[in-house]
Amino acid sequence: MNTIENLKWRYATKKFSGQRIDAEDLNKILEATNLSASSTGLQPFRIFVVENEELRKELGAGSFNPQIVQSSHLLVFAAHNKITLAHIENYMAHIAQQRDIPVEALADFKAALVGGILSRSDEENFNWAARQAYIALGTALIAAAELQIDSTPMEGFDAAKFDTLLQLEEKGLRSVVILALGYRDTENDGFVNLKKVRLDLADLVTFVQ
Repeated sequence: MNTIENLKWRYATKKFSGQRIDAEDLNKILEATNLSASSTGLQPFRIFVVENEELRKELGAGSFNPQIVQSSHLLVFAAHNKITLAHIENYMAHIAQQRDIPVEALADFKAALVGGILSRSDEENFNWAARQAYIALGTALIAAAELQIDSTPMEGFDAAKFDTLLQLEEKGLRSVVILALGYRDTENDGFVNLKKVRLDLADLVTFVQ
């Protein structure tokens, strides 16, 4: 199974070489991420691909994560501050258009989303949206590994700075996690040849029969 071997190959890259990712490969990662599992299919988050080097320097200033600047591309996963009726209605319209059905046929589904999601507080929904972004992040990591593209997921960044520089607040979003993509610097990254360490499956997994 190539996926297993590719996941053994990947690690959280500490130093990138500066080599650029081909646009076609980047789009494959983004397409795979778009197809990731998402509760109810609502996808309550957005992804910003930061290519501009000067902007990445601003984003990474003062950070202990040089990958923000070194990488080929930086993906910023941002979750919705709140989920609104408009989000749900737009989603219903999109389903109807994609499946070529009348939007009225989705009345029960819409009612379930309205009752389940809009009954929660904005902070509860933001936390839920952030978890959906993390699921998508996992898909992006696997997709990158399949293409032998290196990646580094990061939480240790200045979210307020990211939100300001990317104007996320005006878009009703908050940054939750970032992903650097590129190619490892095999000469200067001391982690390149280290054996990947994970639990034995017997310690990680319990079968309940």
